[in-house]
Amino acid sequence: MDVNKLKNALLAEGFCDLRYQDFTLTSIKGSKSEVDSVSVIQKSGGNVRVLSGGGYGTFCFTDESDVTKAFEQAKKSSDLIPGKKQFERIETNQDTIRINSEMDPRALSIEEKKALLQSYMDLFMGYEAIVNLESEYYEQFTDTVILNNQGTNVRQEELICGMTFRITAKKEGLSQITRLSFGGTDTFRPMLNQEEAIHEKAHQTIGLLDAKPIKGGNYDVILDSDVSGLFIHEAFGHLSESDNLVGNLALAKTMTLGSEFAAPMFNVIDDPTLKGHPGSYIYDHEGTRAKKTYLIKNGKLSGRLHSIESANFMKETLTGHARAKNFGFSPIVRMGNIYIDSDKYELDEMIASITDGLYLFGSAGGQTTGDTFTFAVQGGYKIKDGKLTEMVRDIALTGHLFTTLKNIEMVGKQVEFSKAGGCGKGGQILIQSGKGAAPIKIKNMGIGGR
Repeated sequence: MDVNKLKNALLAEGFCDLRYQDFTLTSIKGSKSEVDSVSVIQKSGGNVRVLSGGGYGTFCFTDESDVTKAFEQAKKSSDLIPGKKQFERIETNQDTIRINSEMDPRALSIEEKKALLQSYMDLFMGYEAIVNLESEYYEQFTDTVILNNQGTNVRQEELICGMTFRITAKKEGLSQITRLSFGGTDTFRPMLNQEEAIHEKAHQTIGLLDAKPIKGGNYDVILDSDVSGLFIHEAFGHLSESDNLVGNLALAKTMTLGSEFAAPMFNVIDDPTLKGHPGSYIYDHEGTRAKKTYLIKNGKLSGRLHSIESANFMKETLTGHARAKNFGFSPIVRMGNIYIDSDKYELDEMIASITDGLYLFGSAGGQTTGDTFTFAVQGGYKIKDGKLTEMVRDIALTGHLFTTLKNIEMVGKQVEFSKAGGCGKGGQILIQSGKGAAPIKIKNMGIGGR
């Protein structure tokens, strides 16, 4: 890419920016025992935005020689929007970020990656009760230049790779599905020597076939880090993306800073600057430096995530959370690494505090509607008199977000992050999105079962 040519195309008046990107996505997919597809997608292109009227005009292009035309078209679009919007809060940065991976996956051949994936597939399918397996190795590399006419000139490389498995076990007409992921960072090393984890997940999946279905009702529960991470990402995290509040007066009132949402020991943070997780990065796609942001601090709503536009609209501090799937999309507000911070309790203490309840493990997806949620989990164990007992299955969590937050009684000592990203919003599936948590204990949790 010719950075000087791109920079010279910037308009002098108003606000405008440009993001040009070289993008490579490698994918190796398998079903059951066979690797059935290998693909490498490479593409380059740019996305410009102009704010000369009452809102952004945007234009996407794939040929660098079209950059001047792109700005002309984007300005025409912005001028059609009534009003004259201006930004007072803009952060300008000049920097270059290069990947320095401990074990760069790009140095390995497709055959080496395929062979490792195949070896793990063979281990899973060596169990007779496992009847289906969906596997994938993914690797995404981007080299992005971010420019604006206020002085920002950032060039940033980003790299993420990982493996995901969806495992199905079946016996006498009953099926159980679990998931397992490795990696989610810029190095290949965490995907090596995972045989023990494969066998453990296989045994757990098969064990669910003999588990009893849970009876629906209200229970005191402990959510492991995976389930807690899904809960805070889906049920609360999207409400913290400030562009969701623009134009929604009811939600904006609910999300008034300083509102008490939980007990004083409860803290929620989004921190893209943490290294080694799916949502880790230095600069967002507007060239704003990513910042650790407390969303809930000591039980009270203390912050939210912003783009340049949302921070200016709400007159709040820039956080560096505007990102796009690739150059074909404009940046929108997205979580980085959102997590429930640790407190003081060992997991054994949390289990011992429950007379009759559940310990739930493994997220399995779900949905939210406003401030209500329903999430499926992979499985669980009954807790009787402070001890884990029999395994149970067919479990779903359901509830009201703000009631659930107030019902959190204990938070564990150890934060763990998911090894797989993936978050959908505005038609953009972003794999660079991290979530994590310490285990949490919730009283009177609504559980759907059979």
